Amino acid sequence: MRIPAHSVCTAIRDDIVNGVFARGSRLTEEQLARRYGVSRVPVREALRTLESEGFVTTRRHVGAYVAEPTDQEAADLLEMRTLLEPLGAARAAQRRTEAHLKVLRGLVRLGQERARRGQGEDLRSLGGWFHETLAQASGSPALTALLTQLRHKITWMYAVEESARPAEAWAEHGAIVDAVARGDAERARTLTTLHVERALGAHRLRRVERTAPRERPGGDAVRTSQHRVNTAGARN
Repeated sequence: MRIPAHSVCTAIRDDIVNGVFARGSRLTEEQLARRYGVSRVPVREALRTLESEGFVTTRRHVGAYVAEPTDQEAADLLEMRTLLEPLGAARAAQRRTEAHLKVLRGLVRLGQERARRGQGEDLRSLGGWFHETLAQASGSPALTALLTQLRHKITWMYAVEESARPAEAWAEHGAIVDAVARGDAERARTLTTLHVERALGAHRLRRVERTAPRERPGGDAVRTSQHRVNTAGARN
C-alpha cells in the first residue's frame, strides 16, 4: 500500500500544531517514516509542503526543523484573519449552495443549543467547523486553502480563552448565515469583520520554553512512539 503524501503531511502538521514536535526541533526523514509507518518518499514530499506553509524550515547541510515564528509573525496571522475571513463571507453570499446553507444553519442550531447548556468543548469544535464551511462556501479553493492554513497556524501559535458569552458569539454566527442566505455580500463582510475583531481579545500567545530538546541516539528530538497515518484513500 502506498500512503499518499498529503496524508503524511496532515499527520506531521497535526503533530506540530499539537506540540508533539517542539518548535525548533529537528525532523529527519528516517524518524518521521518510522513514526508514521511509511517510506521516506511521502515524508520528503510532506516536508516540502510544510516548508511552503511555514511550519518547517530547512537549514543548509543540516536538514529540516520545526519553524520558530516570531511574535510579529504571530500577530500578522491575526491581522490576515481579519482581512480574509470577511472576504470569504462576502464571496459565500455570492456563491454559496443550498448544501452549504443547510450545513451552516445546522451548525448554528447546534452551537446555540450547546451554548445554552454550557458545553464549551463542543462549541470549540463546532466553531471550527462553522468557519471551515463558510470558507468552502466562498467557492474559491485558493481562499479556502489560505483560511485553513491560517486556522492551523493560529491554533499552533495561540491559546484561546473560552468565551464568557458563547450565546452572543453564536448569535453572530446566525446573523452571518442570514446575510449569506440573502446574498447580501456587504452585510456578510461587515458582520464577519465585527465577529473576528471581537474574538481577537480571547487569543493569548503561547510562550515556548527555550530549553534544549532531549535527543535520542542519532539526534531525533521527538517522542519514540509510532503514530500511523490515516490510510483512507491510499492506493494499493
